[in-house]
Amino acid sequence: MESHAKAGAEQLGLGIKGVKSACAAIEREIAAGTTPGAVLGVMHEGKQWSYSAGYANPKPKQGQPVPASKDTLYDCASLTKVVVTLPLILQLIDEGVLTLSTKVSDILPSFGTAGKEEITVGQLLTHTSGLQADMNLHSQGWDRERMWDVVLTAPLATKPDTEVIYSDLGYLALGRIIEKSLGIPLDQAVKGRVLDPLGMRYATLTPLPEQPSRYAATEYENTIQDHLCGIVHDEKARALGGVCGHAGLFATAGDLLQYARMWLEQGAIPATAGSESGGGESRILSRTAAIAATRTHTGHIHGTNRGLGWVLKGDKMDASGDWMGPGCYGHTGFTGTSMWIDPELDLAVVLLTNRVYGGRSSSVAQLRAQVHNALTGAVAW
Repeated sequence: MESHAKAGAEQLGLGIKGVKSACAAIEREIAAGTTPGAVLGVMHEGKQWSYSAGYANPKPKQGQPVPASKDTLYDCASLTKVVVTLPLILQLIDEGVLTLSTKVSDILPSFGTAGKEEITVGQLLTHTSGLQADMNLHSQGWDRERMWDVVLTAPLATKPDTEVIYSDLGYLALGRIIEKSLGIPLDQAVKGRVLDPLGMRYATLTPLPEQPSRYAATEYENTIQDHLCGIVHDEKARALGGVCGHAGLFATAGDLLQYARMWLEQGAIPATAGSESGGGESRILSRTAAIAATRTHTGHIHGTNRGLGWVLKGDKMDASGDWMGPGCYGHTGFTGTSMWIDPELDLAVVLLTNRVYGGRSSSVAQLRAQVHNALTGAVAW
């Protein structure tokens, strides 16, 4: 570990003590059984480095244990909200198709029931719509059409714009808005508009589970009598076919660093992205959209600090640690994933774990803070 951390510190221009501390924190959590493995991806001033430890799949049904590596595809869970759904909605606003004040019911008429007639796209992005957080779709015996009907006609849990309720339902609706607006499925939209232009070679909403060694295994699933591997962990996403606005993305740490760099460059496609767009448009988002998404939109709601999609410093879901600055932003995923960006330090940190491998009780909250603190502290060396 020490030699790899030293090489990483030199490559990134960071203090070796901080890089070693971040790696050591990961190894401690693996030894403690919090997660079977992890991949850390770091970008500083445009330079990338990764560190992997432990196993992506400790006990596959066939073959030997699969070590975690920089090429391991992790189930990103709710990182899907900011890597898939957010940029597509912002693009549609850039293109004049939507605005933040567009009523959801104007695009999805069935949504306009049960007091939701005035709910806006912006309120869905900031989790201020008043929609409930979650619902059980997967065990009701419903077909997909019925599940979507239940999602879109669900009643409000609270008065809109009065509190932040982190809602999967809101991002499910945003995914449908994207499909309705573009006339193509969500996975096709994100591939053509985000993943391919950014050179996110492995990221996908439609994984190939016949290649299990490429994926980090998640929770044991009784119906298949095995750990999920290349199959989305989130039950709602799985029931709906895996292509959803709130969960379902699989990606490597390198893929996510490419995405983070676009944000550090305020919407521009990085020169190293290897774009497949034929040398055309050089941006994923307008600079104004990128800036707007990372400033607070919930200042009127006590105890919250949400951007468009992003979690900002000081919000109750802030996982940035102690040393990242007031302009940092990021997001987490239930399976044990996270991405955090500090533009002032030109730093992005991606931490991918499969902490749900042994069940849902393990937490990587402290690990995230320790890793972020160590790496942020290393910038000043």
